[in-house]
Amino acid sequence: MEKIINILKSGGTILYPTDTIWGIGCDATNIEAVNKIFDIKKREKNKSMIILVESEKRLQDLVDVPEMAWEIIDLSEKPVTIVYENPRGLPKELLAEDGSIGIRLVKNDFCKKLITKLNKPLVSTSANFSGDKSPLKFSDISPEIIDLVDYAVEEDREKVSKYSGSSVIKIWSDNRIKVLRE
Repeated sequence: MEKIINILKSGGTILYPTDTIWGIGCDATNIEAVNKIFDIKKREKNKSMIILVESEKRLQDLVDVPEMAWEIIDLSEKPVTIVYENPRGLPKELLAEDGSIGIRLVKNDFCKKLITKLNKPLVSTSANFSGDKSPLKFSDISPEIIDLVDYAVEEDREKVSKYSGSSVIKIWSDNRIKVLRE
């Protein structure tokens, strides 16, 4: 874990298991690291990425959380990413064109521990080239992607995700909601 944290703190990128699929991650507050991920994925810079947080407190530090969001987080059995308006303290390069950001409050222990030790939110984007199939297990990841990141986490390499991604729901401050991905 210490090696992973040192890589992230120095602006590096990692492949890691999330509460859904394998992801490419970095310190979400480090713009150079975020740009590395855009380059690795060959992703257009105008496409936003989501971030992961480990605690309700960190979520509240980044956004004003509407009451409806808490209900969805509490009731959802599947991991859920919520798109919030007006985030604080995040690089604009991570945000959608309308200034919103997708954030998932993770429930799995590895991600919680990783984010807690980093003490910053973590970028999470599928470990594939833009447009390719998302990796449900480590062996699904292209060797080229593995070569492009700074470190591939050893944890859970044999595990197959039961989710091909999280649900994505946009919630406005007035509690209007829109399901973007089930």
